[in-house]
Amino acid sequence: MRDELFPHKLDEFHNNNNEILILGIGNYLMGDEGVGVHFVNNLDASEYPENITIIDGGTGGFLLVPYLESHPIAIIVDATMDGKEAGTVTLLKPKFSNDFPLALSGHNFGLKDMVEILTLFDRMPEIYLYTVSIDCMDPMVTELSPKVKEALNVVKTKVLLLLNELKTKNNLLIEH
Repeated sequence: MRDELFPHKLDEFHNNNNEILILGIGNYLMGDEGVGVHFVNNLDASEYPENITIIDGGTGGFLLVPYLESHPIAIIVDATMDGKEAGTVTLLKPKFSNDFPLALSGHNFGLKDMVEILTLFDRMPEIYLYTVSIDCMDPMVTELSPKVKEALNVVKTKVLLLLNELKTKNNLLIEH
């Protein structure tokens, strides 16, 4: 019934025929809060498979829905203020908006809202959310604190391990 009311066709523009999306989100102008954006912008493409979509989502909010719904698997990197030591990397597998960490800024409200929309229309990808714990947000600061900057290497290692696991588990066509 849902398909009749809301027909959906995967959008090649938003997925480039790729099964996996790596999405960094955050506000680049708020210090450590922009860790996801720093992560994707500092990726060495030669270390990652060719057929993965990598996007700097910034504070895109609803504009990111077509990218998420067009990939069966999404790996998201974002900051969180969860009380853990700054630079702590945690993997979450959220399925509902309430599974996401508390909002830091407007983009997180957008992320939670995107999940609600994707769930409502039964277009939710399998999400792997890597959060990096931060202590504070610094308005008009574009650099990361030393501990959060060091965490980028931890996230990189964990994402590469996850990609290998997904390739094996799901028999995905990930080309190196």
